[in-house]
Amino acid sequence: MNAGKTTTLLQSAWNYRERGMHPFILTPIINNREGTVLVQSRIGLSADAYAFSDDEDLLRVVETQLDQQNVHCVLVDEAQFLSKQQVRQLSDVVDDLGIPVLTYGLRTDFRGELFPGSQALLAWADNLQELKTICHTGKKATMVVRVDENGYAIKQGAQVEIGGNERYVSVSRKEFKAVLYGGKKVKVIDQPEKETPAKQQLL
Repeated sequence: MNAGKTTTLLQSAWNYRERGMHPFILTPIINNREGTVLVQSRIGLSADAYAFSDDEDLLRVVETQLDQQNVHCVLVDEAQFLSKQQVRQLSDVVDDLGIPVLTYGLRTDFRGELFPGSQALLAWADNLQELKTICHTGKKATMVVRVDENGYAIKQGAQVEIGGNERYVSVSRKEFKAVLYGGKKVKVIDQPEKETPAKQQLL
């Protein structure tokens, strides 16, 4: 979290569009929304995306999109929620249709366990690239903890629970162990104050 995954995805989509090409953005259904949805980064960038269900055949989805217009690249947001079969289907998009697929997501959940989609991607992806963010200690953050309103780790619960900076905090491995197993309190990230026109003029 907070590494700019969605921002990077949207920048990639912009780069394709700027060259007159057509990226196709996919995102898992969240909050029971189907069809066309808005993928939005924390810094305000956004783009339309196709929301897919957890049992949908993504090869068929891309083929259907190809019937409407050319697809030069498939971009997948929140790729940790892909099923193992969907990762295979996306590999068919690359191998059989010749369309590059770029996926963006988390590696592990709040307990330090691999998401099924991430596990499959680690096994099947041609290339892996880490997007870095920092822990409040100043070290590289590689883990995510789910916290309560007081900043203490939640150790039980469903693997998937929607939330942002008020529920999840990116931390280093050392800090993850201290928070999850040692009972250490972690500071929840405050939302940045929105700039006023006067502040913007000063920059």
